[in-house]
Amino acid sequence: MIFTHGTREIAAEIHSLIVAGWTGRDAGAVAHHIEELREIGVAPPSATPLFYRVSRSLLTQEDEIEVLGPASSGEAEPFLLRHEGAAWLGLASDHTDRELETLSVAASKQACPKICARAIWPYGEVEGHLDALLLRSWVREGGDWVAYQDGALAVMLPLGQLMDAAPLTSGSAMLCGTVPAIGGIRPAPAFRAELHDPVLGRSITLEYRITALPVIS
Repeated sequence: MIFTHGTREIAAEIHSLIVAGWTGRDAGAVAHHIEELREIGVAPPSATPLFYRVSRSLLTQEDEIEVLGPASSGEAEPFLLRHEGAAWLGLASDHTDRELETLSVAASKQACPKICARAIWPYGEVEGHLDALLLRSWVREGGDWVAYQDGALAVMLPLGQLMDAAPLTSGSAMLCGTVPAIGGIRPAPAFRAELHDPVLGRSITLEYRITALPVIS
């Protein structure tokens, strides 16, 4: 997979892909969210945070994905990559099948592609101000882009802590959790996300379209 930092290209072969869940920093808020999901049929996690191993073939940089049925949605997440001993930070969407999630969170994570941006930053460039980074997303509704997520990484467990806990080894990548959806989780035909660094005045962005394939029984 090819990533870019300025004019530099980084060709990274990813051997292991991890999706981190339940990564909120406020334990009370995490417990509240677990209870909300329990009420709609989602089983509580065995531990928090939790690290789901998914197929590395799910990771893509395409601008269109195909999913089964109309009940999936994206969510913006910080994306960590360990390549040749160095850590890099980017942006990804943990696109998830929400109907399957009520049966098995692990299975729902495996059911859809994980879309990542091409641009990445050296982790050392942002390590000192990670909490200031902003995670935002928008969904396409009625022909317009509507705000869907907006929060700082300060509400999530420190990324360094997640890297150590996973652990993230060379050749591994990880989606690191997310911030709440504005107006609730819902599907959309297109998804756009941004990781913004207000300290260094730069952003990483991604955008993709979703095609729902028919469910044939």
